[in-house]
Amino acid sequence: MDESSFILGVDLDGVVGDFYGAMRNIAAEWLDRPPEELTPEVSYGFEEWGIDAYGGYERLHRFAVTQRNLYRDMLPIRDAPAILRKLSARNIRIRIITHRLFLKYFHRTSITQTVDWLDRWDIPYWDLCFMADKGAVGAHVYIDDTPANVQRLRAQGCETIVFSNSTNRSLAGPRADTWQDVERLVLEAMEDWKTGTHALFLP
Repeated sequence: MDESSFILGVDLDGVVGDFYGAMRNIAAEWLDRPPEELTPEVSYGFEEWGIDAYGGYERLHRFAVTQRNLYRDMLPIRDAPAILRKLSARNIRIRIITHRLFLKYFHRTSITQTVDWLDRWDIPYWDLCFMADKGAVGAHVYIDDTPANVQRLRAQGCETIVFSNSTNRSLAGPRADTWQDVERLVLEAMEDWKTGTHALFLP
């Protein structure tokens, strides 16, 4: 494979890894509440769980990574590892692009857990980028779930699929509700790339 390959830029949390399910269980422990009391219908930052009174999102996130190995132990979203393996077998270059280093002082822990998790679930990737500005690293099509990331990527002219969850329902498509949808949309985008057309992803 070389740099002329079709590149898929893949977010991890909420797209490949079940970040919201894992954080719900950890937050229930942190708040000393049953998980069923915490709605799964959350916005970005989990304000629906009342965490601001306990120190807020950053404090919960730090606890989740450093004390509960969030990035190592979360489960993958259904079918994500298998379909990424299928896409990789089609000579699509998987470029993981994640902003997991946004909190100070435990970058080594975050990176180590991330690599261990990718290896544990046999998720193929050629590049692993820890970046806030995801458009800066380059891909032919991206998949992300965070509204701000999707909006920023699209504003930069990057073709971006929304992976659906409760945080992003207001965003326009194209969107994927399942990883079968991801597979279909990515293969269509690759065909567009081969023929020099990109109509599927025009805003």
